[in-house]
Amino acid sequence: MEYADIDKTTRPFAVSCIPFSSSSPSSSRFSPPPTAFQGPCAACRFLRRRCNESCILAPYFPPNEPFKFINAHKVFGASNIVKALQELPQPKRADAVSSMVYEANARIRDPVYGCAGTISQLHKQVNDLKAELAMAQAELCIMQCQQQQQNANASFFLDRYLVSDYC
Repeated sequence: MEYADIDKTTRPFAVSCIPFSSSSPSSSRFSPPPTAFQGPCAACRFLRRRCNESCILAPYFPPNEPFKFINAHKVFGASNIVKALQELPQPKRADAVSSMVYEANARIRDPVYGCAGTISQLHKQVNDLKAELAMAQAELCIMQCQQQQQNANASFFLDRYLVSDYC
């Protein structure tokens, strides 16, 4: 009986560390670099599981960043994170974890709106800045028109003054 089978029978609600299923080459720039085994990853440490080199969560939740997994676990749950990673090809897993961690952090900061609240605030800020830019461009246009008018008036009076001197 494997460790995962034992874990399911002894702790039905806990999630065990599930090994990688390598279906694509690990030559992508997003795939985690092969490293020496450093001990339990943050996920296995938090879940109090035995972690080994084939842990699917270890490359994305290193032991020195425990809150990365803790926040993602609070929002998504460990089993959903594992399922999402298993369904994705190896090169896309790092981006998926990054997105889940970002969404989890946003959801913890703002439980009601999460990322949508952040996006809404950024859209409002962009629209405010566009309006401010339009106002500044209008003021610049007005100032340029005034400058041209002053230059035209100055040249008109200068021409009249020079013509009256010679006549």
